[in-house]
Amino acid sequence: MTAPRDLDPITLEVLRNAFPAIAGDMAVDLQRTSYNMMIYEVQDYCCALLDADGQLISQNIGGVSHFVADLGVVIRDGVARYGRDGFAPGDVIVTNHQRVAGQHLNNVCVYTPFFFDGALQAFAVVRAHWVDIGGLSTGFSAASMVSDPWMEGLQLDQVKIHEAGIPDDKILRLIRDNIRYPDSSMGDLRSQLAACKLAERRLEELFARYGRDTIFAALARIFDETETKCRNVVRSMPDGTFEAESFLDPDGGPGSDTVPIHAKVTISGDDMTIDLTGCSPQRNSAINARTLAGPYIAYKGLTGALEPVNEGSFRALKVEIQEGNFMMAHYPAAMAGWSRALPTVVDTILKALADAMPERIPAAHLGTLGGSMTFFGKDPETGRDFVLQTIEGGGWGGRPWEDGESATVSVCQGDVRNAPVETIELKTPVMVDKRALRNGSGGAGRFRGGLGIETQMTNLVEGRWSLSNRGRRMCPPWGLAGGGAGSPSINTMRAAGEDDFTPNDPVRKVAAPRSSVCVATAGGGGWGDPLDREPDRVLDDVLDEFITIEAARIDYGVVIDAAGVVDEKETEALRARIKAGRRQQGEGA
Repeated sequence: MTAPRDLDPITLEVLRNAFPAIAGDMAVDLQRTSYNMMIYEVQDYCCALLDADGQLISQNIGGVSHFVADLGVVIRDGVARYGRDGFAPGDVIVTNHQRVAGQHLNNVCVYTPFFFDGALQAFAVVRAHWVDIGGLSTGFSAASMVSDPWMEGLQLDQVKIHEAGIPDDKILRLIRDNIRYPDSSMGDLRSQLAACKLAERRLEELFARYGRDTIFAALARIFDETETKCRNVVRSMPDGTFEAESFLDPDGGPGSDTVPIHAKVTISGDDMTIDLTGCSPQRNSAINARTLAGPYIAYKGLTGALEPVNEGSFRALKVEIQEGNFMMAHYPAAMAGWSRALPTVVDTILKALADAMPERIPAAHLGTLGGSMTFFGKDPETGRDFVLQTIEGGGWGGRPWEDGESATVSVCQGDVRNAPVETIELKTPVMVDKRALRNGSGGAGRFRGGLGIETQMTNLVEGRWSLSNRGRRMCPPWGLAGGGAGSPSINTMRAAGEDDFTPNDPVRKVAAPRSSVCVATAGGGGWGDPLDREPDRVLDDVLDEFITIEAARIDYGVVIDAAGVVDEKETEALRARIKAGRRQQGEGA
């Protein structure tokens, strides 16, 4: 991949934009043809191009960002399995096996080889969330009930389902027969294949126009320039070693206790090392993973959050993590809850840099993937199976320059979004009673934390509910620079005929018609002293029903009179008393 002397800048820029455009076209094709709302609404997928060595050429903008770390691992494993000469035009390979890129089995990876002039040049890859892959996988994996991968679902380990363009009907029937909702999952498989075939056609056009040498010379230049941009950003950061820790709630395994997360970030010139060796050993629960997604996402956010991603984006990053760490667990550790820890890992890496870069680092956000809601069963009127899936976002941390965003999915999910109310009610026998910002959930601060969401639904027929919104209730989203913590999440449920909701984390729980569930996601932490927030902005929060009048007085020292106006004199006096009390408390300590 040595750049020829005649690689002109116009050709370079055309190709620099062409590869992300191909990945974007794949995403459009996938969304338009997929069968389940986790793909066409929630966007729980990624589309990418990789070279024959597993180097990332491009990934679509949008969809799931935490897949970025594991696509090259899958391709390199496939090449090791079959050999570079073991692929042919028309091959289709499917894999979701946890020994390679440990995720829940619903995340199914489909890829095809691209050939030009008779030689293997690249791979087109789509990883997408299937509605079911057998076992306890319906909707989202039932992590609290899974103790090994075989309980979770069907494991596909680099299986060729098409060879040289000929489908293997025996394997396809085997997969179909082990899935509860085969029409949906096999339809999504065809959508993934269509997206890969589209990428092959686009690559054929590029290679035919520019030639292999120019294509790979441009990629070498693009990778180098991306690496240089990242190094320039790191070079602007202070040198040193910075550490932080946090934890997840007890994970439910034998002898369960809190799950420690420890991040150490070392910056030396333009090199950054993220050390996660202080995190928990692998667990006796399904919270394990096998991925570098946490440090990759943190590094990408710090060095070029809005830049297209490619192999050069991570060349200057060194990740230290040992085998047997719960983020690099040995197969067959249960991994159905693989993604639960990732947002907190990213938050903790950023927290480590908070003192070194106070002008850049936000307070903690919701810290989990959000409130996932699954309801499935059979509609007695139509006789049709149904599966509802959505992920409800939460609050992001206040930043050194502005409030945190509300109702937004985690840092690990890119442009993932919740399923629209209209789609939920049209496609499933469920009524959405409420979807609203959660009053008072954002942590107090000069810049307030973003608000979580309250989403309430009532099922109109009997079915099974699964809610996942746990992981950070004992370690709520922390504030920075004197800001307060955000409110932790809570799930509640009301059985048919009952008046009140009570805390409940149902997993595949049978619910009679007219039962209701409510997911309240966490708010983000606040940034800066709440007493430094302008009283008029506090009043705006009250008027917008983000906080109560009482919270304005207690948390912000702002007095609002009966007419809904800030009492400036009383506010000044109250804030003075609060500061005096802090000084006395500090002296007493």
